[in-house]
Amino acid sequence: MNVRAYGRFFVVLRQFLPLILAYLRDRRRFVVFGGRRRVTSEMRTERARILLDSLLTLGPTFIKLGQILSTRPDVLPGEYVAELSKLQDEVPPAEWDEARQVIEAEFGSAETAFDSFETDAISGASLGQVYRAEFEGEAVAVKVRRPGIVDLVEADLKVVKWSLPLVIRFIGEARSFSLETLAEEFDKTIHQELDYAREARMLQEIKGNFADNDEVRIPEVVEERSTSRVLTMEYVSGTKITAVDELDAMGVDRTALAERLERVYLQMIVDDGVFHADPHPGNLAVEPDGTLVFYDFGMSGRVDPYIQDKIIEFYMGIANQDIDAILDALVEMGTLSPEADRETMGNVMELAIQDVRGEEVEQYRVQEVVSQVEDTIYEFPLRLPANLALVLRVATVVEGVCVTLSPKFDFISVATDYLVEQGYREEGVRQFLEGRSEEVQDLARAAVRTPPKMERLLDRLDREDIVLHTDIEDTDNLLDTLANRLIFGVLLAVGVLSTTFLYATTDLIATGVAAAFSLVVAFYLARSFRRSTPVADTAPEFTRQGLSQPPGRQGNEQDGQSGIEAMAQTGSDIADDADAESIAIERESDDSKR
Repeated sequence: MNVRAYGRFFVVLRQFLPLILAYLRDRRRFVVFGGRRRVTSEMRTERARILLDSLLTLGPTFIKLGQILSTRPDVLPGEYVAELSKLQDEVPPAEWDEARQVIEAEFGSAETAFDSFETDAISGASLGQVYRAEFEGEAVAVKVRRPGIVDLVEADLKVVKWSLPLVIRFIGEARSFSLETLAEEFDKTIHQELDYAREARMLQEIKGNFADNDEVRIPEVVEERSTSRVLTMEYVSGTKITAVDELDAMGVDRTALAERLERVYLQMIVDDGVFHADPHPGNLAVEPDGTLVFYDFGMSGRVDPYIQDKIIEFYMGIANQDIDAILDALVEMGTLSPEADRETMGNVMELAIQDVRGEEVEQYRVQEVVSQVEDTIYEFPLRLPANLALVLRVATVVEGVCVTLSPKFDFISVATDYLVEQGYREEGVRQFLEGRSEEVQDLARAAVRTPPKMERLLDRLDREDIVLHTDIEDTDNLLDTLANRLIFGVLLAVGVLSTTFLYATTDLIATGVAAAFSLVVAFYLARSFRRSTPVADTAPEFTRQGLSQPPGRQGNEQDGQSGIEAMAQTGSDIADDADAESIAIERESDDSKR
């Protein structure tokens, strides 16, 4: 396995070498020296096309990787996401003789295992291919795993693992977090997709959750002809969900269909906790009566109850346009850093909500927010934990399908109506009121305790008996850096003066020693002024469609600091802290007198 992985590593390296050199030149124009290059949107688009071609050339594993990357705006710039979204999970099927070997290893010959079997694949995906057959008089679809795909995937996963530390060197901290979670997600997801027995279990569980819904159809699994390498299902035909002309000819209400699709996914994620995670148009079809058909459950996932609750809070925050509630939900899900600049992120969220609702976004407002984001770009706090990656993929792709069906489709309104119908808004209000009642009780108790404590504090101030102790937080070691520069500067001055004096009064050996000392000190002083900055290809995309291409600087962004919002304290807490401080000071005063 390692021998094959080493070989694949050099194949992958050769494919990605032009992009690697381009990124190195962004850091230093001539690779080993020179300033940083300005990266334009056109340059990023061209690189994205090169990356797309490379992924297609490298085969099934990297096609899957590209598909996942196309839904990760927290990892790649918008130009890359747009280009990689063109990747379809379709590759030429393997020869029938190779697929036949898999079927024969599981059931014997295809002719005896099935009533009939068509040897021309009806679809070819990166990890498997589907054939049409008959079993016990019923039409079935037989999904066969590609021969030798497991060994290829394992070798490619090793290459990805070896390459990850190298890639992280060229990106910022926030994106390195997302890239690491993406690698974990990709490893887990592709192994799950290779296991057709797991796919059958997930399919049956999701099918059971919609057993009473006549508007949704999920194929039945034929267990007698299903294993970990072969999955046989009921054959269900339908019209591709994005074939709008055919849907119109069938008389299907496309707006109602889009609403049904969103509601189905809300039920999966918010209520059931298990969901179909690959809703691209090739896996969704429509029957003549408007019934929604789902195919291919290889990519599916689960949502734990805690994340479900936070997703509900997030949607309710959007419905109520409560920016603080949205940001709180993102922080609690691990998607937003607790130290994020809430003012900047709040402005971003306001624009994003306007965009998703289809409202007109004022251009000057976009420019203002883009400027704020650029000022803190290297501390941009968005990231995507592994447990939310598939949920984001689903939300992104489903929204795209819904907008294709109905260009003015309001994703937020449908989500809000669904949550209200299920009683989530009322439950949120009840919990809010319960929390506020506790706060009112705490406030009443504080109102009684605070005045006497404040009076004691003011008495101490009047007697000038208060000493304020201050700790300076230096998380960036700024004071140490300044101290080092001061010391090096003094040493350099002494060295230069010594060199000059020795050159005028003594031999050259002593002068050379003093000069060497001065050069070493000068080197360390110069190095202390160097500031390493990661190369960022572009600012993150923070709205669905670029907010009508807002103006702003392109290319290399400026380094910045993300603000930390000061935490407000109640009057009681202030008084408690001040009272404790005054007691400590009084004790110190007594000790000094003694």
